[in-house]
Amino acid sequence: MDSKKKVRVGVIGAGYFGSFHLKHYSMLEDVQLVGVVDIIKEKAQKVAHRYNISAYDNPLEIIDKVDAVSIVVPTNKHYQLAKEFLLHGINVLVEKPMTETIDEAEELIEIAKAKGCLLQVGHLERFNPAFVRVKEQIKRPMFIEAHRLSSFVGRGIDVDVILDLMIHDLDLILDMVKSKVKIIHAVGIPVLTPKVDIANVRIEFYDGCVANITASRISQKTMRKIRIFQSDAYFSLDFALKEATVIKKDTLLKILDQSSSKGQDFDIEKEFELSPGNKIWLAIWK
Repeated sequence: MDSKKKVRVGVIGAGYFGSFHLKHYSMLEDVQLVGVVDIIKEKAQKVAHRYNISAYDNPLEIIDKVDAVSIVVPTNKHYQLAKEFLLHGINVLVEKPMTETIDEAEELIEIAKAKGCLLQVGHLERFNPAFVRVKEQIKRPMFIEAHRLSSFVGRGIDVDVILDLMIHDLDLILDMVKSKVKIIHAVGIPVLTPKVDIANVRIEFYDGCVANITASRISQKTMRKIRIFQSDAYFSLDFALKEATVIKKDTLLKILDQSSSKGQDFDIEKEFELSPGNKIWLAIWK
């Protein structure tokens, strides 16, 4: 592709996740990495050298050089930076959590609409193979249980664990459950930081679905799992391993056939016959 037709992209933030964005942009043929910005110029220069791009310490320096930016800085900087670039007609990918407040998020959405810009939030779990493979089969979940646990790493502590980790599962659950929230019960405790480090939330929806969600950033083990129960199936998704386990009635055979035709790999682990012609199948997508 001609370089003039490539999307010119800049990354604001040269930390752990900023480096992640740079790595993946560098692998896209239709992207031209323009530069990286960090308030610590030496930090930006170190990362920029790796990708042979320019380094800056002021985000405004790249406004006229890019078509899109990734904003990968502390949450309290998301709103102002995203607003600045959107007002200049530049597409924005902002890491989660989008902003500190709902009002800020809604304002950014309105600006993006007015300017005809793309505004995307980094909810990567939407694209996790485990979720993508079974999403179409999740019809009307009635009980959902999610656990997202990690050890303390010192990142994302400018916000509580709900905006840091649980937000991924909240995003997926609100996408799966086609009903409005009826009531929320929640408890959270700060342990190692001034913010809430471990939290549990129970959400009841008007259609009868109940979601129980736990998130912790002070655990001794790492877990990113969600289980979904509906009248004809049970789904267990491991986002870390990118695997989906499905237990479903005999209609699962049609799903497996469709998956096979799309080149998706799966193993049938077990088959149970409850009565003549009434079978339950267990399959694992990998």
